[in-house]
Amino acid sequence: MATLLRIDAGTLPRVLVLDPPVTDAEFEALCRENRDIRLERDKEGAVRMNPPTGGWTGSGNVEISTQLSIWWSAHERGRVFDSSTGFRLPDGSTLSPDASYVSEDRLRALPKDALRGFPPVCPDFVIELRSESDPLQELKNKMADWISNGAQLAWLVDPWERRVTVYRPDSAAETVTANQIAGGGPVQGFVLDLARVWKRYE
Repeated sequence: MATLLRIDAGTLPRVLVLDPPVTDAEFEALCRENRDIRLERDKEGAVRMNPPTGGWTGSGNVEISTQLSIWWSAHERGRVFDSSTGFRLPDGSTLSPDASYVSEDRLRALPKDALRGFPPVCPDFVIELRSESDPLQELKNKMADWISNGAQLAWLVDPWERRVTVYRPDSAAETVTANQIAGGGPVQGFVLDLARVWKRYE
C-alpha cells in the first residue's frame, strides 16, 4: 500500500476490501494511522472497522478486564490483554478480543520483541462482549475463528440477553445464564461475576 489510508470515522464502512490485500506490516501501519478506529483483518484479508464503543460497552469492558486482571495478579503467570490488542493468528487474520489471556508457555515461544507489534499468537482464553450494534452471527463466526486458531476457551458475553455462550475445541457451544461463570483450563480459578457486568448496563 503505497499511501496510508486515513479513514473518516463519520462515514465508516463496515468492511473494506483492498486489492491486493494489505501485508502484516501495512496493516499495522494502517492501524497506527487510524488509532481512533478499531481495525481487524479477517482470514480473507478484508479489513473490518469498528468505531469507538459507546458508554455501556466501554463500562462493561472495564468491568470484565478488571476482574480478569485481579485473577491474574494472584499468580502473575502469562499476560492479560485489553481490547486494544490485536493478535496475528495462524489463518492470516488479525483479530482483537475485548479481553484475553496468553499463557506463559505460549509467550516463551514467541520471538524476542514480539509484543512490540501485534503478537503472532492466539490467546489461550478470549472474551468478546457484544455491543448493541454487533450482528450476532458475525460474533458467533468470530468465536469459531478464535477456537480454530488455537484458543482453548472463549466466552461470548451478551449483556442484552444476560447470557454467556461458552466455546471450547471439539465441543458444542454451551449457554450460561447464571450470575457468575467459572473458567477452567488456561484460566483455572477465574470466576467472572456477571451480576457486576450486568449492573454496568443499568
